[in-house]
Amino acid sequence: MVTGPHPAPPRTPAPVAPTPAPRPATASTAAPRVSEQVTGAQSIVRSLEEVGAEVVFGIPGGAILPTYDPLMDSTRLRHILVRHEQGGGHAATGYAQATGRVGVCMATSGPGATNLVTPIADANMDSVPLVAITGQVGASLIGTDAFQEADIVGITLPITKHNYLVTDPADIPRVIAEAFHIASTGRPGPVLVDIAKSAMQSTTTFTWPQDVSLPGYHPVTKPHAKQIREAARLLATARRPVLYVGGGVIRARASQQLRALVDASGAPVVTTLMARGALPDTHPQHLGMPGMHGTVPAVAALQKADLVVALGARFDDRVTGLLSSFAPGAAIVHADIDPAEIGKNRAVDVPIVGDLREVLADLLPELAREHGQHGKPDLEGWWKQIDDWRETFPLGYDEPSDGHLAPQHVIQRIGELSGPEATYVAGVGQHQMWAAQFIRYERPNAWLNSGGLGTMGFAVPAAMGAKVGEPDRTVWAIDGDGCFQMTNQELATCTINEIPIKVAVVNNSSLGMVRQWQTLFYESRYSNTDLHTGHGTARVPDFVKMADAYGCVGLRCETKADVDATIERALEIDDQPVVVDFTVSRDAMVWPMVAAGVSNDKIQYARGISPAWDRED
Repeated sequence: MVTGPHPAPPRTPAPVAPTPAPRPATASTAAPRVSEQVTGAQSIVRSLEEVGAEVVFGIPGGAILPTYDPLMDSTRLRHILVRHEQGGGHAATGYAQATGRVGVCMATSGPGATNLVTPIADANMDSVPLVAITGQVGASLIGTDAFQEADIVGITLPITKHNYLVTDPADIPRVIAEAFHIASTGRPGPVLVDIAKSAMQSTTTFTWPQDVSLPGYHPVTKPHAKQIREAARLLATARRPVLYVGGGVIRARASQQLRALVDASGAPVVTTLMARGALPDTHPQHLGMPGMHGTVPAVAALQKADLVVALGARFDDRVTGLLSSFAPGAAIVHADIDPAEIGKNRAVDVPIVGDLREVLADLLPELAREHGQHGKPDLEGWWKQIDDWRETFPLGYDEPSDGHLAPQHVIQRIGELSGPEATYVAGVGQHQMWAAQFIRYERPNAWLNSGGLGTMGFAVPAAMGAKVGEPDRTVWAIDGDGCFQMTNQELATCTINEIPIKVAVVNNSSLGMVRQWQTLFYESRYSNTDLHTGHGTARVPDFVKMADAYGCVGLRCETKADVDATIERALEIDDQPVVVDFTVSRDAMVWPMVAAGVSNDKIQYARGISPAWDRED
């Protein structure tokens, strides 16, 4: 077995880069401009400028067309014409995840709006600040089944943080200001603004609101002092504590505060799929990712813990496995900005509602006070057990016997050659899990993926958005041959708009994760998972030729000896998008693995190998 990139480091402090200060989501608090007569369409553009938006990803169409005319004259907004509305939504998400700012996408009514449903649902699951602006048929036609009419407000009601239907042009500045405020405060999320074409064409007086007044919307950011004190007491006295870190730490931009708590507590840390990079992988207390494809030490530590401190995590089924058997002996402290998450899945002993930057800032002095009074807890035995798991069950993989590349090796080398300052964006499936496992993440927002919704086709457009938001970073889309074929038309967008992303197609000629499940649970009956993109078949399509057709540089790598040179060649090209077709083994599987719906105690380290931790520590 080839061991992975995460050997147990010595438990000494590791350097950490400071977390950048969050950028404001809304911009203008200066005196309003003199009121002036504009069309509703001009008001939309002016409002986006006033709120501080920089980039809009979209496609024009009949109902939104009035807005595209003044948009052409804006010197403050960059519009990027995508090839599919889904691509525009994911690009806005990638931009938001990479920068921490609100992403903006735009579409017309009917099918244009419904094509945004998937990226809106994706942003909702992963708490991404997104504002989607859609055109709607004229107000007098709403409800008549007019051409390209769809009730997008009703359709998206369950998957947005809030949404609006605007029929009065006078409401446009207020609604857009509110939309950006709602999207970026509290638990971030998507807001849809549906605007009737008649409102865009009417004349109105433009006045930018000086403040946002939303009675009833007051996210709690400051945690309750009593709950903080109790959490500190439990953390100071637990013998087997674990810090269970979720994506909320990333969204709160609280990585620096997390690092301080980790160092002060001495507790082991696990970071979920959405939290990779919240704590550097090189930190000696970091056990890696928990859950279905987590590391054995991370999964085992949660199962044997006597205290789990959940920070911005939601006890997702992919982490807990069979919920009734998850961390059975642990007291639970749960801190989250969203009170609806606390106690939703797992009963909680200490609930803490608040912004994680403030929660952690308040928890640190209370923990220090507890240590001062009672001393630090003796965690030597706990770390001895964890280090034994680390030594016995490191991440690793077997070299393929079919002559093709090991996908884990390809992805690991991409990370090692590109470095921690690059941004890595994954699609969904085996390649996503390998990228989460085998690339070291040393900073927040270095790892972008579709976690909650698991959206195939996410990688290419999200990487495009990330590159637009941070043009000086190397941005890799690590994709599978299945995911890649869902949204690769956005390569045309990248070429035309000079957005030089790099795409690694981990090509096993299959729907890889589905094939893995068919191998394990369906007696290797491979029903409809062969994509015919390689492995001796006629390549349909040939990704290198496709890349060339889209104006990109296409490369192919089929041997281990060529992996480094191929990646280095891709890294040298900075004026065009690059697509690299890596032909990998279709029999490679993601390990460790907890089968869906079973206890984490039944984790398999590799096929047929199940570690046991039944003995008392």
